[in-house]
Order: sequence, then structure tokens, then C-alpha cells
Amino acid sequence: MSFFLKGVHLPHRKNTADKPAVRMTVPKAVTIPMSMHIGAPANLLVKAGDLVNVGTLIGEGSGAVSSNVYSSVSGKVTKIEEIMLSNGAKCKAAVIESDGKMTRDETLCPPAVSSAADMVDAIRKSGVVGLGGAGFPTYVKFGADPARVEELIINGAECEPYITSDTYTMTARVPDMEYALAKIKEYFGFKKIIIGIEENKKKAISAMKELASNIDGAEVKVLPSVYPQGGEKVIIYHTTKKVVPEGKLPIDVGCIVVNCTTIAAIGEYLRDGTPLVEKCITVDGGAVKTPMNVIAPIGASIADVIEFCGGFSEEPAKVLYGGPMMGIAVADINVPVLKNTNAVLALTEKEAKLPKTTACIRCGSCTNTCPFGLAAAEILLAYDKKDTEKLKKLSVMSCMECGCCSFVCPANRPLVQTNKLAKALLREEQAKEASKNG
Repeated sequence: MSFFLKGVHLPHRKNTADKPAVRMTVPKAVTIPMSMHIGAPANLLVKAGDLVNVGTLIGEGSGAVSSNVYSSVSGKVTKIEEIMLSNGAKCKAAVIESDGKMTRDETLCPPAVSSAADMVDAIRKSGVVGLGGAGFPTYVKFGADPARVEELIINGAECEPYITSDTYTMTARVPDMEYALAKIKEYFGFKKIIIGIEENKKKAISAMKELASNIDGAEVKVLPSVYPQGGEKVIIYHTTKKVVPEGKLPIDVGCIVVNCTTIAAIGEYLRDGTPLVEKCITVDGGAVKTPMNVIAPIGASIADVIEFCGGFSEEPAKVLYGGPMMGIAVADINVPVLKNTNAVLALTEKEAKLPKTTACIRCGSCTNTCPFGLAAAEILLAYDKKDTEKLKKLSVMSCMECGCCSFVCPANRPLVQTNKLAKALLREEQAKEASKNG
């Protein structure tokens, strides 16, 4: 199974790794969407004119997979509006004018936990989702049968260039992480807790080894700095040697994978009742005047965050949510910081300019570097022909959209972009088939 070790060596550019995170000044207003997670949007609970505090529940999770949403500032709800998210979806959002006081909601208190069911409910009420970028509601993962879980894997790989917000967590939020893991161990009884960290994070490795020494069954595994080390199936293989089959979930091989910052957020809620209301995000890129890690209230605009970092040193050619490999370009810097925002990159013209695309030379580099051995060049040809049967045979749905194929392609073909489109095409076909079958 050595193909799982494939990937690419990227320039790290961890410019903010040794800088302490700085809490930004309170913005004049925040815009908090009801959909910052995978699953159903939260049901809006407030209306224009309502007064809220930090931690006031303003959106209640709906359905089996959803997440609570809380106010990140104290002040007044000025309007409810529909906004477009970076993925093109629209959702309701509460615009809250801050009073600058950041008054904490008086109802917040540590949850009463005495069983595994209580723990799952506490994680649900915390509003915590996958904070490495995925945004999957975390309580759903812990709601699985604990007897099926052999390893809880804490993902501290942080393999994308620039991003160091998880590194901040593993060095500055150790008490929150340790508290959460101790309680998880107590109530779920997981035999093994593995903290996976890339070898380029020496301080984080040291801090996590000390943490692991205090929790029975916990250990740190130092991983090669090979992108995409933080991919869920990749880190499972590198920490346990288990392979998650196509179409299966980590729980099917006895694993749960949770991001390190997600664990810290759970710990904070268990300790003092503070739900997820702020995020540490890495702000970097050649167009940023002062790159830094910023602790920002959820809903603060990217424009306000950039302004806190001294503004732009030059006009950016592209601004991204996330890193350069899997980040999503934003069309308007007034979009808000979301729960799963771990970085904002403002790239210069030189950094953002895409090279000229030329004809495929059939070198096979895309397949040779794909962690799952997918034939991206063949997928591109099948997509151009809209050959859905071929796309299925090429297992395009297994693509994690890491971008390794595009990164190594000497012809600069839009391989990962095409993979995304091919997956969307198959989903569309599946929806049509489901509709036909009633």
C-alpha cells in the first residue's frame, strides 16, 4: 500500500509559526451565516432589533446533521439578510452591530456531563464543527458506537503552506486540548488516542508529547512533511496503516479523525461553557502588510481582519479562504470569517498568476503523485466527453481535491478543477436517477 505515501513536497512558508496570535479589535459589525457547516442550515432564532451577547444562541441546529450558531459579539441585530457563500450557495445571515463591550451571555456555564450521551450532547450544543476546513458537525462523529472505535486520531498535520493556526493551538491551547481529551477518554473509553503532527513543527511536537504523557493510551506520531498529510484517509494510513476503502468512512476501519483546534474548542466549552464564537486564522500572502495569526470573532469581515493586519501592502490579485492548495477564492473581501476559516491569504499578481496551459505530454506525473493513484489526465478526457461511466471506473469520487495533480503537471492542466466538475456531474446524474426512481 505504498501508494498512500505519495504526495508532493511544498514550500512551507510558515511565516507566522513563531508569532503569538493577536486578538483583533472588536469590529463595528459582524455577519453570521446560518450555514457554516456540512448539513442542514441552522434555524434562525433572532430578528432585527433583538439584543444579543457573546454566546447568545442565534441559530439552532436542525435535523440529524447541523450545528448551533452563536453570536460572537454583544450588540443589536440590525437586519437579517440572504448572503452568498464562497461555494455559491445562499443562506440567511444575522447582521449584528457591536456595542464594543463584548458582554458575555449570562446563561453560559459548563455543561453537566456524566455519560457518553451527555458528552455527545455537549459537543452538539457547543456549535463545534471540523475546524481544519471541512466543517462537519463534530458531535456526529462522536455519536458513533464507541465500541467500534479503536483509534481517535487528532489531526495536527497542518500540511498546507502558510497556515499556522493549528500550530498556535498545539502550543498555546494545550490546557483546552488536554481537558477535552481527558473527558473524551473518560466517557468514550477509546483505547488509543494518536496525535499526528508533521515533523516541521518542533515546538508543537514537544507540547503534544507532554500532553500525551498525561493521558493513558495517548501518543504522538511524527509524520513526514509531505502534502497532503492532513487528508483524512492519508493521516489514518500514516498513523495506523489502515486503508479506508472507496466509499467507506473512517469509522468503518475503527477510526475517528478530529482536528486539533476542534478538540481545543470542545475543551473550552466543557471547561467554562464558551461555545464556538471566535477563530484563530492565519493572515498571510505577499499582499498583506503584516502577516500574523489573528483571533477574530466569527462573522467579522475579511476586510476588517486585513485592516487589523495593517491593510494591503499592494493591491491583491487574489484573496483566498484557506491555503494555496485547497483554498477558495473570494470575490468580495467583505465576506465573513466562518467557523471553518483557518486562513486568509492575499496574493500578489506574481503569486496568483496562473501559468499558460499546454497540451498533456502523457508523463503520468499526476497519477504518480496522487495519494490514491487516480489518473487525473484520464479523468479530464472522460469529463470532456461527459462519459459518466468512465468517470465511475476511474473512481473520481475518491478524489479529495488536494491539488497535487495540478501542482506537478508540467503542462499546467486544470486537473483538480476538472475533478471537482466531474464529481459534480456524477452527483447530478445520481440525483436524476434518484428522482426517476421516486
